[in-house]
Amino acid sequence: MILFGMNYGVKIGSHLGVDAGIRLLPPKVFRVLAVFGALCGVAYACILISADWLQVLVINTRGGAVTYWSLNFRTGIGLDELRYLDIMQELFGTKERVQRWIACLVLPTGLAFFAFSCMQAAWAIIKGDREMMIAAHEAEDLVAENKDVLKD
Repeated sequence: MILFGMNYGVKIGSHLGVDAGIRLLPPKVFRVLAVFGALCGVAYACILISADWLQVLVINTRGGAVTYWSLNFRTGIGLDELRYLDIMQELFGTKERVQRWIACLVLPTGLAFFAFSCMQAAWAIIKGDREMMIAAHEAEDLVAENKDVLKD
């Protein structure tokens, strides 16, 4: 659920962040750094999906969500917490427990969606449709909305 939440947060721009420092920079530099931040999200997702590609950069690492998923697929271990209904076992001849690899599909899938959302955000920042990845200034918005409340 966290992976899909990260994806949704990028999509609607609700992630929190501190932008006080980069707001002081010229607009072009600000935009470059905003795109860089979005592309860092893509790199983060790609590293978590599969770290094997980092060997091209002479970083000796392996593993990731795809490796973990394939390990579970090969071993065929079932989940203790999740079992098929008896009728499904009878009708389809399934094993008693739901296979772990089915549940683990959420890892590479969620990370791929997150990378895609970060790429969309980077493109929207480049086009000028979006300012940055993080949320707007909620506190400032609340103050502006309620500025007349305490006047009386």
